Amino acid sequence: MARMIHSMLRVLDEHRSTAFYANTLGLAPVGRFEFDSFTLLYLANAEQSFELELTINHGRTQPYALGDGYGHLAVSVEDVQAEHARISALGYTVTDVKTLQHNGTVVGQFFFLTDPDGYKIEVLQRGAPGRFI
Repeated sequence: MARMIHSMLRVLDEHRSTAFYANTLGLAPVGRFEFDSFTLLYLANAEQSFELELTINHGRTQPYALGDGYGHLAVSVEDVQAEHARISALGYTVTDVKTLQHNGTVVGQFFFLTDPDGYKIEVLQRGAPGRFI
């Protein structure tokens, strides 16, 4: 059976992105591979084995166009309200915390966070019904 190991995002500014992911999600560099025209930087934390791969194309000066095909990354947290307050206080772009219901049953509480390159990250309350582990 296949096992998910990483997701890749192209980012414009390595330092801005690594600071963002460290400050918001507690991700730190665990691997770095520099090539002639690009650098691959892997981020992770002790919560899981899944990694976020940031690709930095050398010499790129224009932001990436995300288009209409990108959805979002998702993470789960122990206390979605506390994380919303903490990340908001750091000055990052977040939506309000929302509650998703289906037939009168709460199936999740979440907010979206936007990284420096415009990628959306869904932050879900851990332990909600469904697979928000």
